[in-house]
Amino acid sequence: MTQLDASTRGDLPPIEDISELSAYLASGCKPKDQWRLGTEHEKFGFLRDTLEPLPFSGERSIQSVLSGLADRFGWQRMEEDGQLVALKKEGASISLEPGGQFELSGAPLETVHQTCNEVHRHLDEVKAVSDPLNVGFIGLGAAPAWTRAEMPRVPKGRYAIMREYMPKVGSLGLDMMHRTATVQVNLDFSSEADMVAKFRTSLALQPLATALFANSPLTEGKPNGFRSWRSHIWTDTDPDRTGMLDFVFEDGFGFERYTEYMLDVPMYFVWRDGDYLDATGQSFRDFLRGELPAAPGVRPTIVDWQDHLSTAFPEVRLKTFLEMRGADSGSWGRICALPAFWAGILYDEESLGAAFERVSAWTTEQRRQLRLDAARDGLDAKIGDETLGDVARDILPLARAGLKRRARLDSGGSDETGFLAPLEEIARTGRSFACNLLADYEAAGGETAILFEKYAF
Repeated sequence: MTQLDASTRGDLPPIEDISELSAYLASGCKPKDQWRLGTEHEKFGFLRDTLEPLPFSGERSIQSVLSGLADRFGWQRMEEDGQLVALKKEGASISLEPGGQFELSGAPLETVHQTCNEVHRHLDEVKAVSDPLNVGFIGLGAAPAWTRAEMPRVPKGRYAIMREYMPKVGSLGLDMMHRTATVQVNLDFSSEADMVAKFRTSLALQPLATALFANSPLTEGKPNGFRSWRSHIWTDTDPDRTGMLDFVFEDGFGFERYTEYMLDVPMYFVWRDGDYLDATGQSFRDFLRGELPAAPGVRPTIVDWQDHLSTAFPEVRLKTFLEMRGADSGSWGRICALPAFWAGILYDEESLGAAFERVSAWTTEQRRQLRLDAARDGLDAKIGDETLGDVARDILPLARAGLKRRARLDSGGSDETGFLAPLEEIARTGRSFACNLLADYEAAGGETAILFEKYAF
């Protein structure tokens, strides 16, 4: 799941033909024995003594944690305008979301066991650096107590452009940027047909992932009426670059059709000579012709296309791999459950076919509505005459069977099915982590401090 580094773009030729754009997506095709899992998760830093958000700079800050990780554990520092904003090591990276959320973008790994080891090692390193600072981290889908104004602002050029643009296209985009956190998994495909089958199945099932991983029922210290407020936020962020992508289910969908979709997604920026040029609302089609107002006479390279692909935020996103984007962030066990869930379904031909058959009768309108209802009602959301809980009790056994057939064992001889246990418990009881958070909150008399005490890493 390696992508070209932005620093190389000056050495690359400009794109000559639109076919190069879909060819780039197709370049992700690889044989099954080369399929990998890339897991990403975000978390919020906070000051343990005050429970305030971790500031960007200062003695106890985001930058001090990043610096400590670099000094103690050999991470390579990445700066922008003299500010430490990211780290890299051995195919993985630690980056910052706009509100200071720490994101581990894991290396492409063969098994869920390896992914879990990577996550555990990362959290151990973060804890070793942050504990002496009396700093903690928590994995939730949205900040449960803090206002938007209280969140730190990461000083990256692309984020400054997005902060100006977001209020023009939706009412919740700034909340998405600064007050939400997710866990995602990236998966490979062998061919265009395989990509299409995985895209359609996973897109239909994203509301199920939202319901199973929902844990953002509180905003500014009060219940917000949603199981996943993070998911709800995406419904009013920017309609040009979010949603369920109805066209994925149409006949003839493939790399070219997704390319056409991306060409219609308005741009955010162009990166040149160490600077982000504001191209908000402008067209990549004009960029291809050298007629972009933000950069007259400049034509894009394939890295500009790579950048542009990263500025669309549908529930499933296509690059040279597929990104599953429907889940709230969570605790260590739930982070590991997401790659297990999707690998069990999408990396096993039998489970993939059965899962698609389970959802193939759903209409466009049902899929759209289910996305909205899953954010509010979780597993109680209805589709037709059944609930998402009913769907979960059918789909999770398919994931388990797929992992069993994958037969990827750890050193103790265990396969990957154990990582599904948290999700199977949720499906059995009908109680998501959001329900547990609300129960803890109510038992504490409406105080969110209990969440930081109980659920911090």
